Amino acid sequence: MRVVAFGYQTWGFRTVEALLNSEHELALVITHPKSDHAYESIWDDSVADLAEQHDVPVVLRNRPDDQELVSRIKEAEPDIIVATNWRTWIPPQIFNLPPHGTLNVHDSLLPAYAGFAPINWAVLNGEEEVGVTAHIMNDELDAGDIVLQQSVKVQPRDTATDLVRATTEFFGPITLAALDRIASGRTDWMPQDRSKATYFHKRSVEDSRIDWTWPAPDIVNLVRAQSDPYPNAFAFYGEQRIRVLSASVTDKPYGGMPGRVFVRHGDGVVVTAGTQARKGHSPGLLIERVRTEDGSEYTGREFFTTMGGYLTSHPVAR
Repeated sequence: MRVVAFGYQTWGFRTVEALLNSEHELALVITHPKSDHAYESIWDDSVADLAEQHDVPVVLRNRPDDQELVSRIKEAEPDIIVATNWRTWIPPQIFNLPPHGTLNVHDSLLPAYAGFAPINWAVLNGEEEVGVTAHIMNDELDAGDIVLQQSVKVQPRDTATDLVRATTEFFGPITLAALDRIASGRTDWMPQDRSKATYFHKRSVEDSRIDWTWPAPDIVNLVRAQSDPYPNAFAFYGEQRIRVLSASVTDKPYGGMPGRVFVRHGDGVVVTAGTQARKGHSPGLLIERVRTEDGSEYTGREFFTTMGGYLTSHPVAR
C-alpha cells in the first residue's frame, strides 16, 4: 500500500524504518520539529533525518491543521495514513482522507492509558503488563477499533526505561502486521470497551517530586517510572535536592513520621513512608542509590552519614 506517515521520536523512527524496509511505498512523512521538552528530548531518533536519507519528502509541523498540509497529503495519494507518537490532534479531514483511513500505533494496551507517557504511568501504577495497540483512528483520542495488540509482562524490578526499550521493538512489526490485515480486506476489528478507558496527561518534572505520605510501594513505583534518562524521582534533605535512582520496600514495618531517615540497612537507608507510618504497620522505603545535583552518585549508606532528620518534598533550611 501507499503510505503517508505521521511520526515522532524513536517510536516514529522505528515505524518509518519498518515501512522503508517493507513492500509498502512510503510517499510522505510528517513529523514535529525537535523539542527541548524533558520528555521529548529523549528517545529522540530523528524521523526527519531517516526519511530524508531515503529521499522521502518530509514536512515539519507542530499541528496538522493547515490547508497546505492537507493538500500535500492529497497529492501523495495514500491508501492509508500511519500515525505513531504524533503529539497533537489529527483532524478528521486528514485521518479520514485515505480509502483505509488512519492506523494509529499507541504504546499502551488500549483502552487503558490513552494519552501521554503511558509506560511511565503504567509503571507508576504498578501494572503487571504493558504493550502496544494498533487501532483505526476515529474522532476520539486513542479510541478507535483495535486491529492488533502486543504485550509484555512487567517484572518486579523493571523500570520505565526497560519497558520502553522492550515495547519500541514492537512498533515496526505490529505496524506491518496490521497493514497486512487491512490490505487483505479484513474489517472485523475489535471495538474498545470505553467503560475501561483511562486517559493520562503529559508528565512533567514536577510529577517526579516524592510525596512521603505515599506508601513505600507507590514511591518505589515512582522511582522505577522515572528511571534514567527520565527526570528522576527527587526529594530534599534539608535544602539539598537528591534524586532517588533505586529503592525497594522493606520486608518489615517501620514506625514514625513520613520522611524520617530512620536506620541503615545493608548498603541502603530506611525512610518511613505512608500516612499510616506513625501506627507502626507500614513498610519502609529502602533507598539504595541516590544522585546529587552535581551528578555524583552514592549508595544510601554513603550519602546518609548520620541517621535522623527528614526527607521532604520541598527544601527546608536546617
